[in-house]
Amino acid sequence: MKSLQGARAVVTGGAGFIGSHLCEALVAQGCSVICVDNMCTGEPDNLAALEQSPRLRLIRHDVTEPFSVDEPVDYVVHLASPASPLDYLRMPLETLRVGSAGTENALRVAAAHQARFLLASTSEVYGDPSQHPQPESYWGNVNPVGPRAVYDESKRYAEALTAAYRRTLGVDTAIARLFNSFGPRMRRNDGRVVPTFIDQALAGEPLTINGSGDQTRSLCYVDDTVRGLLALMRSTAPGPVNIGATQELTVREIAELIAGEAGVELRTVSQQLPMDEPNRRCPDIEMARAVLGWKPEISVSEGLRRTFGWWATAYPQG
Repeated sequence: MKSLQGARAVVTGGAGFIGSHLCEALVAQGCSVICVDNMCTGEPDNLAALEQSPRLRLIRHDVTEPFSVDEPVDYVVHLASPASPLDYLRMPLETLRVGSAGTENALRVAAAHQARFLLASTSEVYGDPSQHPQPESYWGNVNPVGPRAVYDESKRYAEALTAAYRRTLGVDTAIARLFNSFGPRMRRNDGRVVPTFIDQALAGEPLTINGSGDQTRSLCYVDDTVRGLLALMRSTAPGPVNIGATQELTVREIAELIAGEAGVELRTVSQQLPMDEPNRRCPDIEMARAVLGWKPEISVSEGLRRTFGWWATAYPQG
C-alpha cells in the first residue's frame, strides 16, 4: 500500500465524528489535510488536537456548492453528510443535496487533480435487510419514499455516481460501506443508540429502547473504522467494501453493557419503533479481510470504556 508521507488529502466533513479521527490519523502519518466542513453537524473542537499543526487547514464551506483546491491533491475522502436519524430527518433536503451535488463536487476535485476518491457510504444502503450478514453483493431492501430514504437513497445515489465517474471518466474511486461506528466525539444529542444510552445512564435516567429492543446492531470502535478507511484509501480496490464489526448485539444487550460500564442498574422505557428502522444489521467483512487485510481489533467493551472516559471529560455531570 502507498505511503501517506508527504501526500495531501481533502476530507469533506472532516470536523465530524469519524472525519476528525480520520484527519488526526492522516496527519500522524505525515499527510497534509485540507478539511472542508460547513459545521452543519461537525464541531471545530473536534479538531482541537490539530489546531497548531501546519499539516491541517480548515475551510468552512458547504460542499453542495462547487469548490476547488489550488495545491496538488492525492486523495479526496467524502464524508460530508448528516449521519444520525435525528440530523437527517431534521435536514432532509440538505441530506439529499450533500449526497448528490456534494458528492459530484468532491468527485470533480478528485478528477481535476487525478486523485484517488474515497466515498464514505453506509450500511443503510442495505435498508432493512432480508439477508444476514450483509455482503457487498446484496442490493438491499430500501423504502425509497419513507422518512429514512433521504439518507439511504442519497448514499445509494452517491455510490452510483462514484461508480459512473470511475467507468466513464476513469477517476480512481473507492466506496466504503461503514457500519455502526462509535467512540469519542459522538454528540450527546446525536440520537444514535450509544450516545443516547451513555447520556441517560450517567444521568440516572431509564434507557430509551425503540420497540422490543431485539433489533440488532454491530458496533465498530472508531479507531478500527478509521483503519479500514485508510486501508481502502491506500489500496487500489474500487469497492464497495464493508467496514464494520461482526459481533451482532441486540439493542437491549447494548443497553446492558452501557449500564454495566456506568455502574448503574439497568432500567428501560420503551417507545414506538421508528418507521423503516432496520431489524438486523451485521456486515460480511470477508472482502475487507482478503483485499485490505483489515478486521476490527478493539472489542465493544474496550471501546465503551474508552468512550466513557472521554465522555466524563467532555460532558461532566452536574
